[in-house]
Amino acid sequence: MPLVVHFKRPTGWNIGIRVHFWDTQPAEAATTWPGVAMTAGANDWFTYTFATATAASIVFNDGAGRQTGNLRRDADGWYFTNNTWYAENPELPRIPVIRADPRARLYDQPQQVSLAGSNDDDVIYYSIDGTDPWDRTANAPASGALRYGGPITIAATATLLAVGVNSAGEAGQTRSFAYTIDPNADLQRPEVAASHRTGSYPEAFDVVFTITDNRAAPVAAYYTTDGTEPSTASPTYLTQGDPTSGAVGLPLRIAQPMQVKLLLIDGAGNETRRSFYYNVGPVEPLGDFREETIYFVITTRFYDGDPSNNFFCRDRISFDAAGNPLDPHWRGDFKGLIARLDYIRDLGFSAIWITPPVENRSGLDYHGYHAYDWTRVDPRLESPDATYQDLINEAHARGLKIIQDVVVNHSCQFGIRGIVHIDHLPIKYYVPQGSRQGQISNGPYQGSLGNYAWPNRDDIDNSVAPDWYRERHDRDPGGIEPLTDPRTGQQVPAPGYDPNRFFGIDATRLDPTWYHQEGFVMGGDWESQHPVQTRSIAGDCIDLFTENQTVRDYLVESIGRYLDMGVDALRIDTVRHIERDNLLEYVNAWKARRPGLFVFGENFVRGTGWGDLFGDDNAPSTIRPWWYTRLTDDPRDPNAGGDSGFSVLDFGLFSTFRDNVSRGHYGGIGGVLSRDWVYGDVTQLVTFLQNHDVGPDNDFRFRFQGDDWMAACAYNLLWTIRGIPCLYQGEEIAFARGAPQDIMGNSDTLMTTGRAYYGDHLTDERLAETQGHPLYRHIRRLNQIRRGIPALQKAFMGSVGEWGSGMSFVRDWNNGESYAVVGLAMGSDQNITVAGVRNGHYTDAVSGGIIDVGNGTIAFHVPANSAGIWVLNGPGRIGDPGPWLG
Repeated sequence: MPLVVHFKRPTGWNIGIRVHFWDTQPAEAATTWPGVAMTAGANDWFTYTFATATAASIVFNDGAGRQTGNLRRDADGWYFTNNTWYAENPELPRIPVIRADPRARLYDQPQQVSLAGSNDDDVIYYSIDGTDPWDRTANAPASGALRYGGPITIAATATLLAVGVNSAGEAGQTRSFAYTIDPNADLQRPEVAASHRTGSYPEAFDVVFTITDNRAAPVAAYYTTDGTEPSTASPTYLTQGDPTSGAVGLPLRIAQPMQVKLLLIDGAGNETRRSFYYNVGPVEPLGDFREETIYFVITTRFYDGDPSNNFFCRDRISFDAAGNPLDPHWRGDFKGLIARLDYIRDLGFSAIWITPPVENRSGLDYHGYHAYDWTRVDPRLESPDATYQDLINEAHARGLKIIQDVVVNHSCQFGIRGIVHIDHLPIKYYVPQGSRQGQISNGPYQGSLGNYAWPNRDDIDNSVAPDWYRERHDRDPGGIEPLTDPRTGQQVPAPGYDPNRFFGIDATRLDPTWYHQEGFVMGGDWESQHPVQTRSIAGDCIDLFTENQTVRDYLVESIGRYLDMGVDALRIDTVRHIERDNLLEYVNAWKARRPGLFVFGENFVRGTGWGDLFGDDNAPSTIRPWWYTRLTDDPRDPNAGGDSGFSVLDFGLFSTFRDNVSRGHYGGIGGVLSRDWVYGDVTQLVTFLQNHDVGPDNDFRFRFQGDDWMAACAYNLLWTIRGIPCLYQGEEIAFARGAPQDIMGNSDTLMTTGRAYYGDHLTDERLAETQGHPLYRHIRRLNQIRRGIPALQKAFMGSVGEWGSGMSFVRDWNNGESYAVVGLAMGSDQNITVAGVRNGHYTDAVSGGIIDVGNGTIAFHVPANSAGIWVLNGPGRIGDPGPWLG
């Protein structure tokens, strides 16, 4: 049969929907843009039936500039406004499947049970006397069935039977919910307290655990110290005494970094799992983070020290000509990072920002921003002799600090291990349209797209998943045994079955304790406070209910454990998606746990991002970077509140680089710096030329593509103005120059992007070549200069002048304790004069030159693409001359 395609007109599109097609099979003449008109149907659906073709490449459009991307379809389908194909109309009502909340199980008191169907307008009938509420012969409610109108009181043991009927009159299966009400039931879980809280200790010690429960029956306790989850086969932790008053265990020696995990099981079978993290050794003082410079790594793309933990994500696999998979997404690891800590230190950096190390789950999770378990380090990063604790300890031994990236805003699309489950079908049962189960051929994903590294080919191991899911997690690796979708009553595997049941989420069905339920950010939502802070930003970034105390307790404690391990600073992801005061609750809790902690975040803007302040921004200040650095309640008056103690990446300065340093001048930077007063403490901003998401070129999506001298001038600026400079891995050799920072096209792989594997440049054979690159030597010298001059680290800027080809300014720290006059030249030599400076003896940290000032004015020459850094009573020339700092 010829191909039939349907398209749902998005809001705002013109009514005349057209389809442009080409590359059909069998061949039909391709259309000329914008294609042929589709036939309008009900509810804004449009249809086109091909003459003979059964497959085609297509683009839907409205003939007025709005269009989809390039699509391919080889079976009848409905293309919905969430950019997803469906095998049937997704707006037809589903066959109802009834859900009961709270779930059916043992309780010690009466329950108020709420029922819900698959569709919002389902009619539900029920009974609690054991009779079926639906007469299948008459296709009508059975005699005596009750129509659901609100919560049902279950005061005694009973079986609730329920059936739903959708708006089309279709009845679903009758579902049974067995509730046991026993006032004498023991439902309280045991608890454990440690004599030593999780944290760092200078010397070895003995920890004692005390176990309590509401009943006197003994509590079985099992433990591990190797990071694995304890089971009833693990060593027993022996205790003495009555749990109602506290059963005290034997001392456990902690003489090295150790993670103690406990499993407690009381006499009624209630289980509790708890983890305690201990580090033994000296605790590094945090100090003033403005003294640091930061090297940022995507750990999995930096350097591979242990090939045994490499892992391919199921999306975007690279293949060689013979069809063999190349370049595992999870490639770099902690062992590789430890092996190259000296490389980073020798480059002159004192802090390393790593992407989130917590366990992740999604189709493309190598970067760490799709958290599944915040309490556990992802095992794909660790090795037996290179744990996260080992990385922290090895970094500290070299005088390097660790900045941990943290995601507070969202989880992955599968929920949180042991906490909350998001409804999905196991991925091993997914079969693409036109395929059959077992015929998937995608690198190591042979047979199915389920996790190839797990024996049973499932993606998650969530103890709070439904019984039917957990039962399939433990068997049927081929995904062959039919499984009934409890939401629709249909069976999988089935080719083309709704992909959203495997990979997507229904935001209206999320657990309201843990998640917002307002759908996804779209269109203008990105610049509006409420939707951007209550909606999910992507299908694998599900918006957490961060205002809820339950969520806050989990995240604060989970990240607090890493602080106890010795993490020195935190970087927070997706800041503007969390309301400021709510975010500060998290930040301040972590600061209380580790006093002096430096915390900064990513609030991504294209443009200077001043919000309501200066009339050049269409978004409210309450989602802009400066707002999060202040405590003001007035979005038009930054000075109405002081410094919040939270800093941000300086996207405002970065956004100018597209129009200045990428074109060989500094024009416009002076105007941005003139508004530094808006921030709470501008000296704590983290400055950058590029990172894993953005670069200054081609609409901020590409790695810096300018010449090396342009990059050198950008670094001259970043290392001498206010703020803490940050370098993204590979910038020191212009790695992947001009490449897109992330995948863009439908078939792109990491190898073609700025996230390509960097480790090929860090092998023993190539390390000297990498360290010999002029930009490497330039950045190393800038780090040496900045470290030797406190004013460049911590002082505010004064006397700022900028004229395109050059800049000048003064950095005065602590009333002359450290004092520097800086001049920058870009593109041509500059003669620079700065008035109103302190009198005295100046030396240039770049050239070693000497000037004595007696009249409050200093004048000096700066060669093209270089800098003059004249320090009052300074040390003279710092570091070796190079091509841009002579």
